[in-house]
Amino acid sequence: MTSAACDGTGSGAGSGGWWTEMVESTEQSGGFAGCPGTGRGRCWWRLAVLLLSASSLPAVTALVEGLYCGTEVCYDVLGVTREAPKAEIARAYRQLARRYHPDRFRPGEPGSEGETQETAHKKFLLIATAYETLKDEDTRRDYDYMLDHPEEYYQHYYAYYRRQLTPKVDVRVVILVTICAISIFQYYSWHSSYNEAINYLVTVPKYRIQATEIAKQQGLLNRTKEKGKNRRSKEEIREQEEEVIRDIIKNKIDIKGGYQKPNLSDILLCQIVLFPYYLTNYVAWYVSWVYRFTICREDYGDQEKLYIIRRYMKMSQSQFDSLEENTKQTFLEKQLWIKENYEVYRKDQEEEMKVKMATDPRMKRYRRWMKNEGPGRLTFIDD
Repeated sequence: MTSAACDGTGSGAGSGGWWTEMVESTEQSGGFAGCPGTGRGRCWWRLAVLLLSASSLPAVTALVEGLYCGTEVCYDVLGVTREAPKAEIARAYRQLARRYHPDRFRPGEPGSEGETQETAHKKFLLIATAYETLKDEDTRRDYDYMLDHPEEYYQHYYAYYRRQLTPKVDVRVVILVTICAISIFQYYSWHSSYNEAINYLVTVPKYRIQATEIAKQQGLLNRTKEKGKNRRSKEEIREQEEEVIRDIIKNKIDIKGGYQKPNLSDILLCQIVLFPYYLTNYVAWYVSWVYRFTICREDYGDQEKLYIIRRYMKMSQSQFDSLEENTKQTFLEKQLWIKENYEVYRKDQEEEMKVKMATDPRMKRYRRWMKNEGPGRLTFIDD
């Protein structure tokens, strides 16, 4: 056992057994007693050589099946050096692909002696893998790092499969498609809401009578006697009249709020495209506002007063536009653009709402139910 530990000729050499024998010998003698005293320096030198050899083993085992070109070096597969540019790599790939492509390979041709259709197909797949690895800058950088740092075994597996499983689609394309899909859904939803509002207004007697009068004035509902083949049935005439009334309501009534007529400029895609334009207009408007009303101390116009009132009420532009004109005129008469006047108006509205809720019969029944029954039961007490 002692001599095997020194000269490395024992059965454990090369497989880790030499280290076990060395440790056992050291534990028995308190040192490397198994080596002769005159050859102790030679034993240490051989130990250093063995440790250096063991440290170089990962460089060989780093090339494994399943990563890049497997146990082959991709540069060697294409016959290029690690410093080869992309043009040289592409040229080497084209030359080898023409020789080993399954559709062009012919057994017995010069340079392909001993190759079969099956081996040529496998070699072509290896050549294609090598080219796919080296043509991309990021993948090539990961592969070079693996060759230089073979000890980071699990890191190479992570880098390889992360790139393999990452979608190849450009993120910008995904974002654009998503925005287009949202915009289409927005427009379709708004168009459906607008049609629902028109269908409802057609059934309201007030608007229906007005639309009928306008249609008669324009001569759209004057029934003429039809004879022969051109004569229409009552159902067809009624459908045409309904369509005329519907068109007049569409053109004459300006629907505000969430049921307004859809506009392409309001969808998300157009908003993003026109954002620089809107931002420029807002900055110009804000600078003009500060210059006119802060620096020059100009008096507010009606539009500016309504803007201040809308900001106090925390309403969007579409919500404020849906208000009646007489309501807006009332705001101007009460001078609600002045902060103090608006605070008084807001408190009056709150008090009025409290009184209304206190006198509402439904609220009375609800309070009596909450007092007597509570939310745990569903029995209401009528007045």
